[in-house]
Amino acid sequence: MKAEFKIATEENIEEIIALCDLCFNETTSLDYAKKIFAETKSDKNQIYLIGIIDNKIVAHSKITIIPTIYEKMNTYAILNHICVHPEYRRHNIATQMLDECTRICKSHNCVKIELWSMNFREAAHSCYKKYGFHVDDAKFFSKEI
Repeated sequence: MKAEFKIATEENIEEIIALCDLCFNETTSLDYAKKIFAETKSDKNQIYLIGIIDNKIVAHSKITIIPTIYEKMNTYAILNHICVHPEYRRHNIATQMLDECTRICKSHNCVKIELWSMNFREAAHSCYKKYGFHVDDAKFFSKEI
């Protein structure tokens, strides 16, 4: 199965949120998503990638490009909300999406790609490892403010 990948637009937000809510058991408000998308859509370092099959969004990844002043870190990317609709899994779509994410990151001169994945997504972790990602550090700290 082959997906077509493109950068999301405002018209895609409702379908993206529905997919992510399904895949991550989230309940993101459509108004909130549209507001944040509108605020960041002109930022070339905030990229929402979608995969389409039969005019339906079946895959998604958020790519954040992070240029730094630190030579070792250089410019890198973080991927999050990587998902494939459950009905379309096991058809190589995640690998196709990671290929497209990698192409985009290279075009932004990234030297490294990192990704965030929730602990319960063990099947996704297997996909990432098969693709060549490895666990750098088992600790991820966060603080609500």
